[in-house]
Amino acid sequence: MDNIEREILEIDVLFVGGGPASLAGALHLNKLLKQNNTEASIAIIEKGSEIGAHSLSGAVVDPKSLNELFPNLKNEDFPFEYQVGKEYMYYLTKNKKISVPYIPGPMSHHGCYITSIGKLTRWLEEKCELEGIDIFPGFAGSELLYNETGDTVVGVRTGDRGIDKNGNQKANFEPGVDLRAKVTLLGEGSRGSLTKKLIKKFNLMDGKNPQNWAIGVKELWQLPEQKLPNGYVAHTLGHPLGHSIFGGGWIYTMKNNILDLGIVVGLDYKNPNIDPHHELQLLKSHPWVKSLLKDAEILAYGSKTLPEGGLYSIPKLNVNGAMLIGDSAGFLNGQRLKGIHLAMKSGMLAAETIKDAIEKDDFSDNMLSKYESLFVDSWAYKELYKARNFHQGFKRGLTFGMANAGLGLFTGGRGFGLYKKLSSEYGHEQIQKMETAKNFTKYENIDYDGKYILDKVTDVFYSATSHDEDQIPHLHITDTSICIDKCKEEYGNPCQNFCPANVYEKVDDGQERIQINFSNCVHCKTCDIMDPYQIIDWVTPEGGDGPSWKNM
Repeated sequence: MDNIEREILEIDVLFVGGGPASLAGALHLNKLLKQNNTEASIAIIEKGSEIGAHSLSGAVVDPKSLNELFPNLKNEDFPFEYQVGKEYMYYLTKNKKISVPYIPGPMSHHGCYITSIGKLTRWLEEKCELEGIDIFPGFAGSELLYNETGDTVVGVRTGDRGIDKNGNQKANFEPGVDLRAKVTLLGEGSRGSLTKKLIKKFNLMDGKNPQNWAIGVKELWQLPEQKLPNGYVAHTLGHPLGHSIFGGGWIYTMKNNILDLGIVVGLDYKNPNIDPHHELQLLKSHPWVKSLLKDAEILAYGSKTLPEGGLYSIPKLNVNGAMLIGDSAGFLNGQRLKGIHLAMKSGMLAAETIKDAIEKDDFSDNMLSKYESLFVDSWAYKELYKARNFHQGFKRGLTFGMANAGLGLFTGGRGFGLYKKLSSEYGHEQIQKMETAKNFTKYENIDYDGKYILDKVTDVFYSATSHDEDQIPHLHITDTSICIDKCKEEYGNPCQNFCPANVYEKVDDGQERIQINFSNCVHCKTCDIMDPYQIIDWVTPEGGDGPSWKNM
């Protein structure tokens, strides 16, 4: 396929991924260039069918970055649902709800707003279009382009369209385009397919804590009537995750009596049987949550991973010709349960760096390193520094984690970190083998009624996910022999569990094998993160494929 004649498009600044980091970065850069009477072409490519199609978050957003980006607008002008009103934290047992009497300041959402990240990104897209910034949805970045010596990123190649599952060109074949740029910003979201290759090629995680991911699994429900006040925010601990798994649930109110319901599960658990989708169904089986869903109808479902490692898991942010922003770089505060404002700020700091780089016509690693300096001097760094050891404390369980978080409030975020930094390990390295989990029965009594308690296939239907099935699967298993023999015996094929979309399915059609239902994939990339052998490689499918979320 390397002999294909491809169109070459020259761009000054290329953002890969149409999330809040890229959109904010493009807008801020455009403003800075205008102020300086400098011209430069700015473009954003997005693998989803439209901006927002692959955007999913809780979300409660801190408006800080929006206020900086749009100083002439008020919070009421932004596409928010409600300002956070009454907020609650509950400890759940299997049948009871116990109110936590005090919410620590860093975990409070005072002054923040409930929003749909889909609505927010589409609103930012409109602002970009008004400024003449080119946005190309349906174009997936499939390959980084390098100079002849391989030490400088010079752009991105978009994925070919119309290749059948055997690798042959179909009648509708369209070759990908080589987008050549002076600087390329990777804002692909969590575990970006280009980002992970860049990090590996240039060893950008050297000296850093391994990234700790979590998975968020979410449903939107249409309530028949208002059951909770506007701006209601609740977070839960305890059931169903217990004390050994990091995470918890959330319940937010949205306009038009829509209930935003989900659960975050840390991808550093030990039991290979843990299933984040099933954990959400157990949460909905709790009497309190069940009462909220009475006579409700499901509207949407989705899932995504979150980079929870914090400050010490942020990689080196730049190389010659490229920069990392947003979730791709790990800009998320797990203590505050927020990342949108940090993602936007990262894009804006990158924009300030690029403005200077354009002036000097210098896009070297040394020039772009100003980005890291700007970050260290920013409020974003100060915020993340205060939460630098938050997630790491939970590797010993809920009790130790909460104690570490509490101590962190009085030690400027150090907690139990004797030398400032608590260590962490990759989640896939922490999964224990099956002999430790032989008597696991947690999900045996889940009653999938198809109305309130939903199996994975039913939920995937509500994700509006679609892939052309006659294409090369975008989930590559580098050694399939491991799946049925070694993985089955050692870990019980945990891909069937940690995938929230029933992509991996054990079948026996004369020969036992793992079937990959890639058309179900909601692009969360949990499999790429949690496979214990690291033989699953998630790459982009044809542009425009995947979920089609509207208001997630």
